[in-house]
Amino acid sequence: MPDPFRVAAIQMVSEPALEANLAAAGELVAEAAGQGARLAVLPEWFCLMGRAEGDKLAIREADGDGPIQSFLARTAAQHKVWVIAGTVPLPARDPRKVRNSCLVYDAAGQRVARYDKIHLFDFTDADQKYRESNTIEPGDTPVAIESPFGRIALSICYDVRFPELYRGLAPMDLIVIPSAFTATTGKAHWDLLVRARAVENLAWVIAPAQGGHHLNGRRTYGHTMIVGPWGEAVASLAHGAGVVVAEIDPNYQRKVRESLPALLHRVL
Repeated sequence: MPDPFRVAAIQMVSEPALEANLAAAGELVAEAAGQGARLAVLPEWFCLMGRAEGDKLAIREADGDGPIQSFLARTAAQHKVWVIAGTVPLPARDPRKVRNSCLVYDAAGQRVARYDKIHLFDFTDADQKYRESNTIEPGDTPVAIESPFGRIALSICYDVRFPELYRGLAPMDLIVIPSAFTATTGKAHWDLLVRARAVENLAWVIAPAQGGHHLNGRRTYGHTMIVGPWGEAVASLAHGAGVVVAEIDPNYQRKVRESLPALLHRVL
């Protein structure tokens, strides 16, 4: 069983300028590494919160090549940390759309995994309307990877509302949920959903978020969290850019699962 290790969830308030966002992300990863984190997770759309939904098409990169991916590989290697990058826009079958892709880099800067967001956020209320499906093509393959930190299940934002995604990947040691929840849905459901995924899978959850007022007028909920397998929030940040760090103790998780062996009691 691995020794205890430190992880970081990074909160950002990304803007329409790619280079500024990469610089901010680099500083925050450096801060996380300076606090002893061996794994750092960036939020959804850390690289861009455009003025229009179509802006992400302008920074779309070929799979494996481009300034965002080069930055991620270089940053992971420089700080000798694993980096899970919220999302990067990669090509879709439909040229009018992108894949919303979560990329994982090891401490040597090698890409070791890619997950394309499966569930797309379409939401309407009296004051706002979001249609991710207009510019994003959904993925179709759940992904979990083996790592020095145990088995990690990858997901993105709206995926958190679909527990069957995680059940299909269980058992896992860590779940990552890089997100950009709206202020409306976040206030109502963020804490509840993140903690529920931890409790039902008896897993640690690392849930970095966008958190603040963006130049495009959007307000994201923030409340980046690291949650333990008993459902307790062990570290959090309400608003603004920053880093939250927590120590993950695999032995604690083992004891929780021995005390409440719910994963062994599954019948479906």
